[in-house]
Amino acid sequence: MTVDQSVAEVGNLLMYAAMTAYLGSFIAYAADLAEGGKEIKAREARQGRRAEAARAAGGEAGTVLTEPAAPARRRSRAAAVGTSLFAAATLLHLGSVVARAVSVHRVPWGNMFEFALTGSLVVSLGYLVAVVRAHRAGLGGGRDARYLGTFVAGPVLATLGIALRSFYVEASQLVPALDSYWLIIHVFVAILATALSTLGFSATVLQLTQEKRDRVRAAGKNPGGVFMDALPGALELERTAFRLNAVAFVMWTFTLIAGAVWAQVAWNRYWNWDSKEVWTFVIWVVYACYLHARATRGWDGRRAAWLSVLGFACMLFNYLVVNIFFPGLHSYAGV
Repeated sequence: MTVDQSVAEVGNLLMYAAMTAYLGSFIAYAADLAEGGKEIKAREARQGRRAEAARAAGGEAGTVLTEPAAPARRRSRAAAVGTSLFAAATLLHLGSVVARAVSVHRVPWGNMFEFALTGSLVVSLGYLVAVVRAHRAGLGGGRDARYLGTFVAGPVLATLGIALRSFYVEASQLVPALDSYWLIIHVFVAILATALSTLGFSATVLQLTQEKRDRVRAAGKNPGGVFMDALPGALELERTAFRLNAVAFVMWTFTLIAGAVWAQVAWNRYWNWDSKEVWTFVIWVVYACYLHARATRGWDGRRAAWLSVLGFACMLFNYLVVNIFFPGLHSYAGV
């Protein structure tokens, strides 16, 4: 079946447009965080002055009323710009993936470029789903999920940039070994697992940052990074990361099993000690240790978080190093 290069070019143009929109979204979200942190600091300062005035007047500090959520409404308008741009970018991104699939007449995840293109799209869609769910829950007072926008738009934009710069290949047909329905099952679930792990890693990094700021604040010093005051606390971020990583682990387990079944079909062996297979198992072991420590040993702080970071580092090594520099049975799926 021939490849339609003209449709593939349309997909590339859509990707460039998506990257532009992602950049605008990243800037808007970053500005929103900065403004939100300043508003929180200013509100705390005003409340402190009122408390001092109440004590000086002989009143009770506890009777000082907190300010209404006017700053939060102003932040919501700023965040709406970022969310609108992010939604537009995701639609353009989706169009790019569809165009790539139409041009090659197959699912668009047959090499590292297509894996990055589709995987980053799943990250974007997952974030938008979280925003919608949080908005519906927020009608009853729940937290806005758009605080993650900066930390999703940035990595997605970086992933697309790296994919274009280092992994881009012309649209082409699959090699015979990959031309199987197992490609749809095995690789797509791996994409979902990687996307969820990426979101979990973002939440973990924010958790560790918030914990460090809490320690600095407890020591009586200024932690800096005023924009971080607009984010949830370390405990909430840690719980979010755990839920994301738990679902990703289930999907990665299925990826490992499906890969073994595909290996039996393609090579008549379930396990070949190929570099890609070994590192897939290493990733599974690290995340299993993280979930075990978090769920049964009470590692609910920095210790478990660093295991999560290690798991994601292994995942990046598997994608960026093993795929390129380690020759093996999976080498034809690289760049």
